[in-house]
This record gives sequence, C-alpha cells and structure tokens, in this order.
Amino acid sequence: MSHKRRVLILCTGNSARSQMAEGLLRHDAGERFDVESAGTKPGIVRSEAIAVMKEVGIDISGHRSKHVDEFEGQHFDYVITVCDNARETCPLFFGPAKTLHHSFDDPPAHQVGTDDERMTIFRRVRDQLRAYLRDFSRAA
Repeated sequence: MSHKRRVLILCTGNSARSQMAEGLLRHDAGERFDVESAGTKPGIVRSEAIAVMKEVGIDISGHRSKHVDEFEGQHFDYVITVCDNARETCPLFFGPAKTLHHSFDDPPAHQVGTDDERMTIFRRVRDQLRAYLRDFSRAA
C-alpha cells in the first residue's frame, strides 16, 4: 500500500489562499497527498474563493476554516505557508515536517474594488497557487 504524504497549508484567515491551495492540491495530486489547511486567525471561506475554484471544476463549498491548533500533535510531511503572517506566527509543533513558504497576494475583501476587479485578483492568485503547487508536487 502506498503512503500518502501529509500536507498542511497555512494562512492567516484560512478563508481564501489556503482554502484554494487545499482544493487545488487535493484535486491535482490527491493520489499522492493527504491535504489539510488551517489558519492562525480563521474566519469563513470566502465566497469569491468558492466561485473561482468552481470555474476550474473544483468544489470547495463544503470546506470550513480551521484553526491551526486543531492539528496540534499530528504528523505532517510538509507545512506550506502561503502568507508572511502565517509564516511568522506558525506554531512549531509540527516536528520534523519540511516547511516551505511562498507569499501570495491576499485577495481583497468585498469592500475593496468592484466585483470584477476582486474576482480578477482571486483568479490570478488561484492560478499562481496552482503553478506553485504543481512545481511542489513534482519535486516532493
């Protein structure tokens, strides 16, 4: 039986970037990775993140924002931070996990810009995450 590597993707709110990354990695390489995401200050999964993921055939509407403490004591092979704040405040209880970091832009909240402008940013971040995670999955 093959062993899936466990991956935890962290961001501050676990509402957009880490949620999209979880969905992308699970969809694109789920046969190789068991993927979770969490945040240091979780909120709710952003509707814009759900919408842009649906555009590429990935349903994250059932995801929920989780606090990183929910994973304390669990083994992960990789912990990936996708924002600078999470990297700086990430707890150190993941033991021998290999930590990786790449900061992606934080898609704006609903009060910033027009709907089209916000969705354009969400799409750009989604596509950047997908490219980064494809490189990660090839190298892991």
